[in-house]
Amino acid sequence: MTAPTSPSPAEHTPAATDPAATERAATDPATGSAVPPVRWGILATGSIAGSFAEDLALLPDARLTAVASRTEESARRFADRHGIPRAYGSWAQLAQDPDVDVVYVATPHAQHHAATALLLAAGKPVLCEKPFTLDLSQAQDLVRLARERGVFLMEAMWTYLDPAVRRLTQLIADGAIGEVRTVQAEFAFTATPAESGRLRDPAAGGGALLDIGVYPVAFAQLLLGAPDSVQAWGRIAPDGVDDNTGIVLGHPGGAHAVLSCSIVSDGAQRAEIGGSLGRIEIPRDFYRPEGFVLHRRGREPEEFRFPRAAGHGYIHEAAEVMRCLRAGERESPLVPLDGTLSVMATLDAVRRRIGLVYPGVPA
Repeated sequence: MTAPTSPSPAEHTPAATDPAATERAATDPATGSAVPPVRWGILATGSIAGSFAEDLALLPDARLTAVASRTEESARRFADRHGIPRAYGSWAQLAQDPDVDVVYVATPHAQHHAATALLLAAGKPVLCEKPFTLDLSQAQDLVRLARERGVFLMEAMWTYLDPAVRRLTQLIADGAIGEVRTVQAEFAFTATPAESGRLRDPAAGGGALLDIGVYPVAFAQLLLGAPDSVQAWGRIAPDGVDDNTGIVLGHPGGAHAVLSCSIVSDGAQRAEIGGSLGRIEIPRDFYRPEGFVLHRRGREPEEFRFPRAAGHGYIHEAAEVMRCLRAGERESPLVPLDGTLSVMATLDAVRRRIGLVYPGVPA
């Protein structure tokens, strides 16, 4: 992937990049009256749950009402830290709380299915952290349950809701680079000893594929749709997880995606989209970029910049969930459940190709 060739590309910076800006003045379009806050619960008390809690505090029409963990002590510590009024020592208590409108599931991967199924069965809308589940079968079960119960469900794929990615996809839809023919994306880092515990545990869904490989796969399928061919190569480490995996997706008409994920090599997390009339380069952090460069034949490169909003990056998905709930939508059009299932099907295919096995999950 090459750097922009122009020393002074045209720049585009949006006037406002904080989705909370519209949420602060949220009103009912029918009556013009102020809308009540959406009351959130969080299931789990790890670091990602803490980051989400801090981001919810940035949305004035969101209220963090309750947290649940497997122990009351853990829930209480989390509640005290984030000013949450209710702390539960069981998932079931949170599922039955009538004052919770929606729950964010932030457990380790292997517990996503059980936690989300419990909440959906109780009629609670759910935002479930990625990867959605350990395999396609578990994901299909949750989608079936949500649709049967008429309950909102969404995967927390923040990439699809990122302002830069949304602008990028709109440019492509408008024909800026012609027909998309290639996608390249990498997500690689060298895991530290502190990070390696969960990442090195097959029972927790550890390894590169589910933890970070879901990002390049989801990104490619956002642009190209579901593949009709999946090839993959990977190293299964002595602890049973994949730590270095490469993927090639083939699509109808000859388009393809070349993707990689690794927890044993450093990378820029870059991506490039090639089209018949140009290309788009994301030099860093394609899953949550601060900008990208558009190259079109016969024109100077154009740089699009999207300064990051306050927080850790979760406000976009929280705002979309609240918009859907207020609109009575059972699924988000931006993160559709059928798309989540399609990505899980691809991850399953990759897993089979490289011989990756999670305990209790069919090979």
